[in-house]
Amino acid sequence: MDYRKFVDLIPVPKWETLSDKFIDFILTSKNDEKMPSQLANAILYCWQQDTLKSEYGLTALLEGALLLEPEKTLNAFQELQMANIAEQIKESMQS
Repeated sequence: MDYRKFVDLIPVPKWETLSDKFIDFILTSKNDEKMPSQLANAILYCWQQDTLKSEYGLTALLEGALLLEPEKTLNAFQELQMANIAEQIKESMQS
């Protein structure tokens, strides 16, 4: 799945809000065994560099959030009036 393509669809003013939500989903998930170590390292690196709210950081967070908490992640898009993005992600996950 091309996570960056979806990040490109997100309006920049919503990046910070989504970033915070995705971090919360990742940190509180009980599915942490699904997180590949390479992705976890990328997220930690972004956190250290204070770039979680950048395009690269948000892309890594989106991937992690979808792996660990897909329903919560899709609901976050719905709550922020981005149902079209949620639908595209859902379609991409099913194919």
